[in-house]
Amino acid sequence: MESIKNWALDDRPREKMEAHGAGVLSKAELLAILVGSGIPGKSAVEMMREILNDYNDSLKLLGKATIEDLTRYKGMGKAKAITVLAACQLANERLKEELQPRQKLSETKDAFLYFRPRLQDLTVEECHLLMLNNHLEIINSVMLSHGGLVGTAVDLRELLRQALLAQATSVILCHNHPSGSLRPSKEDDELTRRAAEACKMMGIKFLDHLIVADNNYFSYTEQGKI
Repeated sequence: MESIKNWALDDRPREKMEAHGAGVLSKAELLAILVGSGIPGKSAVEMMREILNDYNDSLKLLGKATIEDLTRYKGMGKAKAITVLAACQLANERLKEELQPRQKLSETKDAFLYFRPRLQDLTVEECHLLMLNNHLEIINSVMLSHGGLVGTAVDLRELLRQALLAQATSVILCHNHPSGSLRPSKEDDELTRRAAEACKMMGIKFLDHLIVADNNYFSYTEQGKI
């Protein structure tokens, strides 16, 4: 049996994924990328296809196997067996995330409570973006910048990129003031104005910009500044 290296480019799992995306790969091909290599006369894809066949092509059943179960297959050492089982567990963890109800924001304080444990004890400024769907449920949050004691720069292109990737319909910006002062700076005001304008151009609702300091917050929306 010829090596994967001698296969047509479209048949090699790594090249196939790079060219067409992970969605076109079979379970065996995805696992073959992780284990890396097969054995003489049998490619990694064929090896994983054989193992999956013994588990009814089910990652759920495969994930219940033990390391000892998998190392009985020729070419499956302990490291490869652990990698395969870790992949199955990751799939399980992703499913758990998808099944969890998303947190919904009912008021500005909910956003503050979300960010407080992330920002209140920092000694430098960080700026984070909270992304929400049509129902004001949290999709995700991402750190946009990490700066010094008195300020941090935010790239609005990155803000929009993250919001669009998450398919967010509305966003909330939040950063901390390590000094403990809740008073927004001129730079904070300018960032708020520019972020709101950029989001509006892309059809994204800019709901608020929060400043977190110690155990309190300042809201541009509550203060009528948006």
